[in-house]
Amino acid sequence: MDQRALSQLLTFSALLTKVLPKHTEQNLNQFYSGAVQALKTCVSADAVALLLHQNGALVPVAIEGLTREAFGRRFVINDHPRLFAISESNTPVIFDEYSTLPDPYDGLLLAQEGDIPVHACMGIPLYHQQELQGVLTLDSLTPGIFKQYSMPFLQTINDIFAEHLTVALNCEKLLRKARHGDALVSELNQTSHEMVGDSALMAALKSDIELVASSDFTVLVLGETGTGKELVARNIHGASRRAKHVFVQVNCASLPENLAESEFFGHRKGSFTGADKHRDGKFLLADGGTLFLDEIGELPLHIQSKLLRVLQSGEIQPVGADRTQQVNVRIVAATNRDLKAEVEAGRFRADLYHRLSVYPLLVPPLRARHHDIPLLAGFFIEQVRKKLGIMQLTLSTQFQDTLCQYDWPGNIRELEHVISRSALKAKQAQWQQKIVRIELEHSELNQEYETITPKASTQVMNEYEVPFKELVDNFQKLHIIEALKRHQLNWAATARALQMDRANLVRLAKRLGIEITKKL
Repeated sequence: MDQRALSQLLTFSALLTKVLPKHTEQNLNQFYSGAVQALKTCVSADAVALLLHQNGALVPVAIEGLTREAFGRRFVINDHPRLFAISESNTPVIFDEYSTLPDPYDGLLLAQEGDIPVHACMGIPLYHQQELQGVLTLDSLTPGIFKQYSMPFLQTINDIFAEHLTVALNCEKLLRKARHGDALVSELNQTSHEMVGDSALMAALKSDIELVASSDFTVLVLGETGTGKELVARNIHGASRRAKHVFVQVNCASLPENLAESEFFGHRKGSFTGADKHRDGKFLLADGGTLFLDEIGELPLHIQSKLLRVLQSGEIQPVGADRTQQVNVRIVAATNRDLKAEVEAGRFRADLYHRLSVYPLLVPPLRARHHDIPLLAGFFIEQVRKKLGIMQLTLSTQFQDTLCQYDWPGNIRELEHVISRSALKAKQAQWQQKIVRIELEHSELNQEYETITPKASTQVMNEYEVPFKELVDNFQKLHIIEALKRHQLNWAATARALQMDRANLVRLAKRLGIEITKKL
């Protein structure tokens, strides 16, 4: 190895040491970014990415030369032949420029849209004690450029980077252990319920979750429908000392009023008609763990009083039982209602509200954190790509801009559904292509008109004991609205699809309160 190469390696090692984390998680992110920059001082490339190995997938933590959307991707190793080849190797892998293996970054390079032409591609596996910690990927539009580097030179870079990454990850573990304890540290590496987003609002929410998770405080999660309140609850549980115990979820809105007590506290055989055997309730099932009460604002008042008693004493009494039982359960509740207003209106107990809101968390709506939309889009795109069996799925710039400008009244859930529907339409339109690009025209966000219906009409379907006529009207209304959307709000095409006379369809829609208003 010549003097110039040795000098480069010494500089590279010094740069990595300089950016090693020292105090906070923010320093770890700075290390990832600084490490990629340091690598570029030794090896020329148009795109460089550092991906960490998490549960069989590679997660980007630092990128150069790739679109921001790539940060939201989760590359399942077995789904990507090139990444699989890198992960299975003990040495740097240089792919032949004419390799037929699909490239995971097709359509994601800033320097090139669409399928990457003949180019240079190299991967560096990062192992520690035979355990894959991550990989480095390097791409260049100059074919053969990586062949100028000797294998000993590349292997030394591999060894230096892997050792520094190990030190950085160990520093992170020690820092988190000091803040939260052993129980929390063991769960931080789990990503099954990952919260995607790096906006200021999301950073604050994640910080609050970490803070309250280390305690046993009751948490009240507030937020609009579709913002991810259940995800917040699962992250609180996953980062708590109860993480190794069960997480039990109850949707309070779906509980039949006459069976709610039995669902919560259980019952004994013969305690009521149909009780043919003993049954444990949700509180007993969640003993030692976390009980998530979703849509807590929907609970009837008489059940609220019984729930309050359990929160005060930690004791439950199954229906038909003579004695109480002690349970150790942490409560996380969630609602999209304004519980203060519900208390003032007499629909929610004030004492229960104060018991639940020991530590309230507000989940921000998606319109308040547009910065996170590209990351969320990338996350959902990778999921739907796998479901639809598409080799590569990308977003057009116009569609991505539209996603970032839309207000998202349905929040993250609506974003996921819009991307799923748009991907399906894009696949149908481009079924012969290896890279399917979602254009604005594939989405309902491209419509010149919007459908407006009274809010009450969409909420009535969630109520119980609704008159049959109202149920039928709402079913017809929703069915017509969906048909109009599928046919770009064209009345004639919609009538043909529904096998109705156009005039009759318009009259029915008018009676049901469906209006089409031109966008300004």
